[in-house]
Amino acid sequence: MKVKEKFIRERQQDFPHIKMMQEWIDNGYVWSMEGSVGREAVRGLECGMYFLPNQSFTNPYGQHIPSREEIRIGTNGSLDNAYDFYNDDNNLWELELEHDFNENNDQWN
Repeated sequence: MKVKEKFIRERQQDFPHIKMMQEWIDNGYVWSMEGSVGREAVRGLECGMYFLPNQSFTNPYGQHIPSREEIRIGTNGSLDNAYDFYNDDNNLWELELEHDFNENNDQWN
């Protein structure tokens, strides 16, 4: 595992919903799930919260989902994009706030 990937996965461990989505992206499951899940994955790939796996996939509509080896360095879905995301303290702060908010609201349900 590359150093950048290890760093990112360590950061993702702190946020169970992010870790789960990354696993779904890694296994290609996310591309067969309902549309809102796929859209969340794409938004996360764009901002750097997630990264593409080493394997490419085809979704149920026949669209090609590239591997991270098929895209340019630093673009959406790349390790560099995710590395930059997790190196930004503001992003981590926002993730912590969201995580804490969700955790506290779960106690009331």
